[in-house]
Amino acid sequence: MAIHTQQSFSGFVASQPQLTYTENGDARLFLKVGKEHYQKEQDGSFTELEPTFHNLVAFKAAAEQGHARLAKGDRFIAEGFVREYTYERDGQTVEGEEFTARRVGHDMARTRYEVDRTPRGKAAGLEAASRDASAFEPPSHPRFGASSAGLGI
Repeated sequence: MAIHTQQSFSGFVASQPQLTYTENGDARLFLKVGKEHYQKEQDGSFTELEPTFHNLVAFKAAAEQGHARLAKGDRFIAEGFVREYTYERDGQTVEGEEFTARRVGHDMARTRYEVDRTPRGKAAGLEAASRDASAFEPPSHPRFGASSAGLGI
């Protein structure tokens, strides 16, 4: 079976997150986001270039969670797709593009945080040991035998 992939976007939140609702009542998050760029020099060093700025939107649960957890200046990683659009403004056709995030979260390599593993909903009755990472037994892998533990996969 093929691995399903999507486009990704990493950068920083350049504006305060704005949560609105669509005509259908679905949550819609809008962010102005920045993307840093670097140029590799002949000596192997890198020169930082001016960042570019883009629009990012998310809907429904991703919008609500993004609004609750993201703030201006945060580093993030998002999964989704680029959507091109056109609209009319003052009789002129305006073209643009935005990144539509299906999932968005903090960039672990650039953000300090703690993970809250408190169970939600039906999982509340689980034993703490079942959530303990040291008790995790990876699923068997058809290529590597009964367990893929210790194989770095």
